[in-house]
Amino acid sequence: MRPIKAMFMLFLLLSAGSAHAAQNAYPDKPIRIIVPFAPAGSTDILVRTVGQKLTEQLGQSIVIDNRGGGGGAIGASLAAKAAPDGYTLMATTSGVIVANPSLYRKLAYDPIADFAPVTVVASLPNMLVVGASFAAGSVKELIAMAKAKPGALTYASGGNGTSNHLAGELLKFLAGVNLTHVPYKGGGPAVLATISGEVSMLFATMPSAIPQVKAGKLKALAVTSRKRTDAMPDLPSMIEAGVKDFEVSTWIGVLAPRGTPAAYVGKLNAEIAKSLQSAQVAARLRAEGYDPVANSPAEMAALIKSESAMWARVIKAAAIAAD
Repeated sequence: MRPIKAMFMLFLLLSAGSAHAAQNAYPDKPIRIIVPFAPAGSTDILVRTVGQKLTEQLGQSIVIDNRGGGGGAIGASLAAKAAPDGYTLMATTSGVIVANPSLYRKLAYDPIADFAPVTVVASLPNMLVVGASFAAGSVKELIAMAKAKPGALTYASGGNGTSNHLAGELLKFLAGVNLTHVPYKGGGPAVLATISGEVSMLFATMPSAIPQVKAGKLKALAVTSRKRTDAMPDLPSMIEAGVKDFEVSTWIGVLAPRGTPAAYVGKLNAEIAKSLQSAQVAARLRAEGYDPVANSPAEMAALIKSESAMWARVIKAAAIAAD
């Protein structure tokens, strides 16, 4: 072999080896996960729980960066513009990815073009809650109050386009009632507003509401899944409570900026799945209302595509707009 050709082949081998070594070394510094909602909401709770386990597995800190506002659009825009180096990720509810494009006339991010799916971490239903001293003690009584005073009852959400918002709109449509929407900058503030009586009700995510229900600060009326949940087995579903066809669930997933190396995405997917296999993590999540998932990037991409089309039809039919 000629000396020049031999040196070129050696260079290629060394380059490939260096790239492989760099991928194996990932991550070698803290990973930031942007949560496009305020602290104490369902996404924040989930990511902090899983993040603690990931820190143990990866040997690197997981830094949670809460960027609430705009129904998740502010944080999503920030994540979309981040360097695709594997050190900035986004964890979000499905609405930010599959509903916002149909809710907003203009977004500063493209849910499909700007992100690489990593995995769906968990799914969860919502729970209809009211303040502890609120007059209605059942879904039936709540609907009767709403019909008696059209527009007087209010419902909170973690922002336009969130699952709490869409669940409230679905109740209006299916029950034939007029409710007033009051958006907040995340699930945590929405829960506090319901506790204080600032708003009448909230379709809260279960992890953010269960502790408040157990503490007697909120009164739970129903869950939005088709059947009762293990976390609150005595609580009826909305369908059981008399609202036919009412079913709303959401998922929380992790995405990376588009262009993030596939090897990094694959490693993140595997490590998140491993964290969910921990008996301690899985038990804690299920007790708070989450159903651990951990699917593949391809499966998450297919889910985003199908749900985007579904919510586009629903939002158009209900004439829902966030701006």
